[in-house]
Amino acid sequence: QVQLVESGGGLVQAGGSLRLSCAASVSSVDINAMGWYRQAPGKQRKLVARITSGGSTNYDDSVRGRFNISRDNAKDTVYLQMNSLKPEDTAVYYCNVATWPYGTNYWGKGTLVTVSS
Repeated sequence: QVQLVESGGGLVQAGGSLRLSCAASVSSVDINAMGWYRQAPGKQRKLVARITSGGSTNYDDSVRGRFNISRDNAKDTVYLQMNSLKPEDTAVYYCNVATWPYGTNYWGKGTLVTVSS
C-alpha cells in the first residue's frame, strides 16, 4: 500500500549540509505523519524529526536548530535539510510514514549519511 524511496545520503565533511528526500507511492490509504529516524552502529533507531499532515513538527534535541523537516503533500514527499553536520550525525537514515486511520507505519530501506571530521 505504501512504498518509500529515499535519496540524498552520502559523505560530507563536518559543518557541511545534505538534503534527504523520501517519496511515497501510496494506494488506497492516506498519509498522516511523515518522518525521519536514524540508526548509528550499535545503537537503537531513534526519531530525528517528524511532521504531521497539518504541518506540526517535532525534532530530537540533538538536531533542533540544525535540521529542518518539510513535506510536499501534493507529491507525498518528505525532506530533511541537514545543516552544520557533525560526525555524531553519522547513521543510516530511515524514512517513516504513518497512515490514517490506524497509524500503520511503513519504512524505507534507509540511506547512509557519513560525516567526516
